[in-house]
Amino acid sequence: MTRSDQTPAIVGPVVENWSVPPYPNKDVLTGNYCQLERLDAEKHAALLFRVFEGHDQVWDYMPYGPFSSSAQYHRWVKEVAALTDTVFFAIKNLHTGAFEGVASFLRISPGAGTIEVGHINMSPALQRTPAATEAMCLMMQWAFEAGYRRYEWKCNAANIPSRRAAQRLGMSYEGVFRQAAIVKGRNRDTAWFATIDSEWPALKEAFRAWLDSSNFDVNGRQNERLSDLTRLVRPNSDPSL
Repeated sequence: MTRSDQTPAIVGPVVENWSVPPYPNKDVLTGNYCQLERLDAEKHAALLFRVFEGHDQVWDYMPYGPFSSSAQYHRWVKEVAALTDTVFFAIKNLHTGAFEGVASFLRISPGAGTIEVGHINMSPALQRTPAATEAMCLMMQWAFEAGYRRYEWKCNAANIPSRRAAQRLGMSYEGVFRQAAIVKGRNRDTAWFATIDSEWPALKEAFRAWLDSSNFDVNGRQNERLSDLTRLVRPNSDPSL
């Protein structure tokens, strides 16, 4: 459309002091509960296959898997670790000393300042642990401290646990893209969540408070829920939850 009058166009605020952030360039991200290492087939594949084996449900919403053998999973890891447009990490639980999950950066657009977290697959051993939460915090922290403006999370709209996890981490609900893909022969509607750089300082403080050892009793039970802390930050909540 073209403008036919002389009213000044409203095209959005100027982005001050903007510089293009780097492509993900860290091989290791380390916290108090977990360590993320760039995924490597020779180092991680067999160990990860072992913790995923027998838990086929972890692949329900993935476009790949389950894998029938360690060799098959090794081939998949080797392929994705070599990708240039996606950066995969293996997640090590420092409490157990084992590699127990995978996550990645994808749809990385430094020029736009946007980056997505995805391919999140945590074994039952890692789920619902401080290490799992800290892994997501470390990835978000790297992105915003590197200079990205927008951090995205997308998932199958039918995947209620993933939608709940995104909101718990302070990601704001942005809607559902209908018929966005066909995955394993089934329709996929995609739910979108995101957080932006101006929200990061408050989210960082929420993560710090929740991950502090004083937030857990002697049995490891949390005293304060992360969702109660992040609720104060995210502007939009998922109406389905």
